[in-house]
Amino acid sequence: MSDKDIDQQAERMLEAALGGMTPHQALLESSRAESADIEARAAAIAKNRQRAMKLLEALEKSMD
Repeated sequence: MSDKDIDQQAERMLEAALGGMTPHQALLESSRAESADIEARAAAIAKNRQRAMKLLEALEKSMD
């Protein structure tokens, strides 16, 4: 297989991996997904904190 054939095959594989997006579009999509994941984790942390506070209040009341 010649270098030209290998380059063409690599280019086709890259295009398939990007799903028709340009490299810039793929980078933006990845960034958006990462931001959404960060926001979801922050929301889960806040919800867990609220649950922990309620549990702590219930434990304190039961000890009185």
